[in-house]
Amino acid sequence: MSTFPFDIVGFDLDGTLLDSHGDLAAAVNHAISKEGRQAIPSSEVRDLIGGGAKKMLARALEVTGEPVSDARFDELHRILLDFYEANIAVETRLFPGGLEMLDGLAARGVKIAVVTNKLERFAVRIFDELGLSDRFFTVIGGDTLGPGKAKPNPDLIYEMLDRAGVSRQKARAVYVGDTTYDTGAAAAAGLPCVAVSFGFCDKPPRELGANAVIDHFDQLIPALDYLGTASVR
Repeated sequence: MSTFPFDIVGFDLDGTLLDSHGDLAAAVNHAISKEGRQAIPSSEVRDLIGGGAKKMLARALEVTGEPVSDARFDELHRILLDFYEANIAVETRLFPGGLEMLDGLAARGVKIAVVTNKLERFAVRIFDELGLSDRFFTVIGGDTLGPGKAKPNPDLIYEMLDRAGVSRQKARAVYVGDTTYDTGAAAAAGLPCVAVSFGFCDKPPRELGANAVIDHFDQLIPALDYLGTASVR
């Protein structure tokens, strides 16, 4: 019998499992170019990511000029999504050590999930294109449960537990993310959380409110072993 302390590990997508900032930058810059705005360097788009495409677009418009009308914003949002869907995995890749980490969790019998604020169809398509879909027992997006359910609301994490067929109160589960949306959702769902310092963090990594912070994926399994013995829940 495995002594690993967690049966379920859920991951955020953008900035946690996958470095997607290049493709997100291309999409948001394509959208704001339709408003005559200057492109934002890809490295700076990292600081705009978090909370979904609408929030990223709103931040991009804020740093490049005046606000736009609600109707125009909706148009630009559709332009962004259309471009992104057509170019979804051009540069996107697992962060270093990600494949070995997923192998390590699988070898321990862990069920692995993705819980993201990205639209579900986009998340599913990315993993299909990267050949990673069979790694996860479920992929849950920000729209999976309908409006108002995205992180930091805990409902998407509850859905992960329900799909795993475990009690919400007794689940041996943990969540891994890179922003306060992730740590907030995990805390609201009563799960410990690990933050990755290499992601699109909206605060300094050690101020995100996580139970542990890692700097590389080769540190994740040891961190989970530690959390399991520390009785953080």
